[in-house]
Amino acid sequence: MTELCFTAEEKDVGSRIDKFISDSEPSLTRSSVQKLIDSGFVTCNSVLIQKNYKLRRGDKILVSQPDPVELDVEPENISLEIFYEDNDLLVVNKPKGMVVHPAAGNYSGTLVNALLYHCKGRLSSINGVIRPGIVHRIDKNTSGLLIVAKNDDAHNDLARQIKAHSFTREYCAVVTGRFSEKTGTVHAPIGRSKYDRKKMCVCDTNSKDAVTHYEVIDEFGQFSLVRFRLETGRTHQIRVHCAYIGHAVYGDDVYGKPVKGVQGQCLHAKKIGFVHPSSGEYMEFDSELPDYFVKIIGKLKKIS
Repeated sequence: MTELCFTAEEKDVGSRIDKFISDSEPSLTRSSVQKLIDSGFVTCNSVLIQKNYKLRRGDKILVSQPDPVELDVEPENISLEIFYEDNDLLVVNKPKGMVVHPAAGNYSGTLVNALLYHCKGRLSSINGVIRPGIVHRIDKNTSGLLIVAKNDDAHNDLARQIKAHSFTREYCAVVTGRFSEKTGTVHAPIGRSKYDRKKMCVCDTNSKDAVTHYEVIDEFGQFSLVRFRLETGRTHQIRVHCAYIGHAVYGDDVYGKPVKGVQGQCLHAKKIGFVHPSSGEYMEFDSELPDYFVKIIGKLKKIS
């Protein structure tokens, strides 16, 4: 059991305890803090509290993190395209169709299974046995670059960069329609849909601030090739924001329309940049558009 202790200061008065804890500890998301509170692992002044408790000056908060539950996640000898690797981290180019970490119905063939084999188990433990080393995720049907932490210090440092919005993440996508403005920003909060808990949506209730910058690279017929830069990193952010402004990602069968012969959204995590946790050097990696993506562009250009 790991314990974290915090004391609320004057500037924290009136803040919700779940937000305060997640802001104070980069390795904990707000949803994970809420789960800890609901399970009785968080006390304030030695008393169990609710996740909407508002802080008072001098409150003593204790967060107990249970040790990870042992789960049979097996290393698997799966080929990985590694852009960079050292003792602290590696940058992997995930193929479309690969799940990042084990979950119901996907306990093998995931990126984590491959990483456990490649790294011989030497991965950060911040996210437990299900997501060892995983600092950030991309969807199963999104291809592209991911950073993986090999130790807890590197993981915490990279998580701080993401939270501070200093972590570079650029994507390319084919989307429906043409844009009247070739550059712009979508600033709209994202939360879970109250009608379908598997989907996210733009909403004002129980949502988080979300900012996506875009630039149109090319147009063909009624489709556009667009570059996106994430300022925040919410679940399905680009897909939700694109649908919200009327330009759903091509092939997105959740927020847009399925396309025969296309397995999921045409979205690629093309560029990633960060300050190395040990050297302090800024590093940036850029990947080529994968074959499936190039073929879709060629097909749409031919049709148009």
